[in-house]
Amino acid sequence: MKDFDFLSDTTEKTETRFVTFITPGLKRFDLAILTTNRFYGKKLVTDLQFGRSAILGPDDLEEDGVLEAAFRINEEEASELAQFLVLVLGEVIFTD
Repeated sequence: MKDFDFLSDTTEKTETRFVTFITPGLKRFDLAILTTNRFYGKKLVTDLQFGRSAILGPDDLEEDGVLEAAFRINEEEASELAQFLVLVLGEVIFTD
């Protein structure tokens, strides 16, 4: 591996929540929500159907277009996804 220049290589025990639900607009989401000590308290949310991921915290849910861009969904679907994510993302806690 002499040609590789590793910037980081760590192993960590994480907690992953798998959840599948259908929104009132009939959009199905299959998500894996990974909690880790990285990402400054934000969580890694992965759409298992399409393989799209985003590192999200509650502040990201307030930003226009974040969910739409990350998961390639429309505004209505993003609004419904945000209604769920606000329940699971919790507060961002900065650690040093």
